[in-house]
Amino acid sequence: MDEILDTVLFVGDRPITVADAGTVALVVIGSLLASWLIKRALGAVAARSSADSVRGAVIHSLDGPMRWILLMAGLWIGYLLLIDQPIATGLRSPVFLATELPFIIWFANRLTNNLTDIWAVKAESTEGTFDDQLVPVIRTLAKILVVIVGLLLLFQNLGYEVGSLLAGLGIGGAAIALASKDTIANLFGSIVIFVDRPFQIGDWVEIGEQEGTVEEVGLRVTRIRTFANSLITVPNSALTTTAINNWSRMRKRRIKLTIGVTYDATPVQIEQAVEAIREVLHADRRVAQDFMLVNFTDFGASSLDIFVYAFTLTTRWDEYMQVRQELLLEFMRRL
Repeated sequence: MDEILDTVLFVGDRPITVADAGTVALVVIGSLLASWLIKRALGAVAARSSADSVRGAVIHSLDGPMRWILLMAGLWIGYLLLIDQPIATGLRSPVFLATELPFIIWFANRLTNNLTDIWAVKAESTEGTFDDQLVPVIRTLAKILVVIVGLLLLFQNLGYEVGSLLAGLGIGGAAIALASKDTIANLFGSIVIFVDRPFQIGDWVEIGEQEGTVEEVGLRVTRIRTFANSLITVPNSALTTTAINNWSRMRKRRIKLTIGVTYDATPVQIEQAVEAIREVLHADRRVAQDFMLVNFTDFGASSLDIFVYAFTLTTRWDEYMQVRQELLLEFMRRL
C-alpha cells in the first residue's frame, strides 16, 4: 500500500516514486544552478574582455543558448535516471543531440551576428566602403550556412539518410529553380554588383527615375535612401539591366549658365563683360582652370547672351552651391 502511495506515475512499466521525482527535480535544479554559475563566470570574463573582441562575441552569444542547453541536459539526465539507463550512453543518443541542436544553431546565429557587428564597426573606420558593403552579404550567407548545416545534422540525428535527402532535392532541383528564378537572378545581380562595383555604400546614384544615397547592398536587393528621406528597395536583377548614373564618381561639378545683357550694351561693353567673367573664374581657386568657356553666343529674344561653362573642383552638392552663389554674386558686381 505504501509503495502504491509513493508511486507518482509510470514510465512504461516502471513506477515513478516520490523519491524518483525528487531526484529528477534535484538534477534540473542542479542544471539551472550550473547555468547561473557559468553565466556569472562568463560575465566576469566578459568584463575583462574588449567589447569588439572575438572572446567577447563568443561570451555574449552564449548568454541565452547556454541556459537552455544545460536545462535540456538536466531534463534528459533526469529522464535517464528514471529509466535506469547509463548517463554516458544516453548523452550520446541521437534524440538528445536533436533536442540540443536548435539551441546550438541559435548560438551559432548569435555568434554570426556579433562577429559581423564587430567587423561592421571596424569597416566604418576604414577609408573605403567596399568592406561596409560586404558585411551584410557575409552575414546573410553565414546565417544561411548555419541553418542549412544545422538542419542537415538535425535530420541525420533523427534517423534520416542525409545523402538520400540531398538526392531527393536534386530530383526536385528543376522545379525549385523555376520557382525561385527571381531569387537566383537577384543573387547573380549581387555578384555583378560586387565584381563591377558600379556603386558603393554612401554613393549618390540615379537609377531610372529614382535618385538617392545607397544604404545597403544585399544578396537580393539594394536599398537607396532618397533625398525625400524615403527608402527605395531595388531588386539586384534590375540593376544589371538598367543604366546607373553614379554622381559620386564625378571628378568635377559643372557650372553651365547663360547671362543676358540688355540690347543697350555696345560691342566694347560685351567684350568687357566677357573678360570680367573670365577674370572672376581664373581668380577663384575653387574653379578648375584646365577648361572653361566664356563667350558671347546669341542674340536672344530680349537679351544679348553670354554663355558660361566651367567646373568646380568640389563635387559635394552643398559646397558646389556655395561656390556657384559666390561666383554669380561676383559676376553681378563686375557687370
